[in-house]
Amino acid sequence: MPTLDWLNKKEALKTAGETPCRSLRPDADLSCGDTESGNMIIKGDNLLALKALLPYYKNQVKCVYIDPPYNTGSAFEHYGDNLEHSAWLSMMFPRLELLKELLAENGSIWISIDDDEQAYLKVICDDIFGRKNFINNVIWQKKYSPQNDAKWLSDSHDFIVVYAKNKGIWRPNLLPRSEKMDARYKNPDNDPRGLWMAGDLSAKRMTPKDVYEITCPSGRKVMPPRGRSWRSPKEKLPKLLADNRIWFGEKGNNVPSLKRFLSEVKQGITAITNWHYSEVGHNTDARREIKALFPEKEDVFSTPKPEKLIAKILTLAASQGDLVLDAFLGSGTTAAAAHKMKRKYIGIEMGDHALTYCAPRLKKVIDGEQGGISRTVNWSGGGGYTYYNLGRTVFDGRGNISRDIDFKSLAFHIWFSETKTALLNCTNSPLLGIFNRVAYYLLYNGILGDKKVNGGNVFLLLKFLKFYYGTEPFWLQKRWQAR
Repeated sequence: MPTLDWLNKKEALKTAGETPCRSLRPDADLSCGDTESGNMIIKGDNLLALKALLPYYKNQVKCVYIDPPYNTGSAFEHYGDNLEHSAWLSMMFPRLELLKELLAENGSIWISIDDDEQAYLKVICDDIFGRKNFINNVIWQKKYSPQNDAKWLSDSHDFIVVYAKNKGIWRPNLLPRSEKMDARYKNPDNDPRGLWMAGDLSAKRMTPKDVYEITCPSGRKVMPPRGRSWRSPKEKLPKLLADNRIWFGEKGNNVPSLKRFLSEVKQGITAITNWHYSEVGHNTDARREIKALFPEKEDVFSTPKPEKLIAKILTLAASQGDLVLDAFLGSGTTAAAAHKMKRKYIGIEMGDHALTYCAPRLKKVIDGEQGGISRTVNWSGGGGYTYYNLGRTVFDGRGNISRDIDFKSLAFHIWFSETKTALLNCTNSPLLGIFNRVAYYLLYNGILGDKKVNGGNVFLLLKFLKFYYGTEPFWLQKRWQAR
């Protein structure tokens, strides 16, 4: 398989592993609404934030959507979108590695990109996610009119590169059927099974044994079109006729067709890879959405994505209650769409617009704002989110516990370092859980009620073997002493 090399690649390959784990500090003053909802807005470097999320959400995220800087040289105010190719690849590689770790086994990642870096992105994604897990390149028509002042060709689309964590088990949701689609189904013969639509009884393939004569009720003899054969073998035709599955027209003289009942079709349609702006919006729509939310701001984002575009991705890639993550949250569109569609979300932003755009936008969503997809999904408000800042590293350079690390934060990180899995629930109990027949205990910070100065910080970790069947436990397999 082809590989991609670039300046400082060796360092980029080690970045994710060498990035220190940090704590996440909730900010009650900047949070809004129901702070128990599980929705998170994190301000900080997304590399550090993604590493901080691993102990909590490894293998838990159903859908990742990111809209990273395209490296086009555009003068973006909110992003340094003028990275040299090697620097751009070194920036993306470790973040994609961490995003893969956060993805659930049946999850998928959707990445917006343009022509400048799409080919490079595809190669590094093949490396990280595996070429066998590539799904498709979606084409989004981002502009509704040609650019007549273009020097070469008028650029009118972006890509959305889609990978599954495990293509063997990932399946996209179906898109809802429209009234226009269902209107094609009729019932001219009053079939008790309800509405149906006539489908071609012939197949595109040519199978000699399935080329035979069919006699219409009128007596007319019919053969399949030249170069084609019937869809049904001759021996199965009598059963279809007896079940009233073949339609010869009201006079019984038409070329036979196969009745397809609305009640038997899939309760949705499979998405195609060409997404027209009339369906999912374009860049101008997105800028109008932002301007409507923040009419007082002059520095509106140059390339936001319309809520309808994100909504289609979330419809395909996540169901209600599933967790969605956007590590380049930008103006907050992914979080806003996920909130309205009742998906849980984590949004990460490094710039000040986490405060100037994302948080204010989500407060408006909670208050029931009616822009974007609100009317389509019957949004009326509610919910909430917790705002986080990145805290200290959990351990300092010498391996000591950093100051102000609470029991729960340490418990999540200890569990993750020992099991490489996320701790799904943490109570104020020294027993963190059992994994692979091993019980993990954490005695730290007075968790047992010790009132002495050290707060019960006698052992950082006691790792006990689980009880063998009917025997006494084998104590103290491993012990770490806190300093």
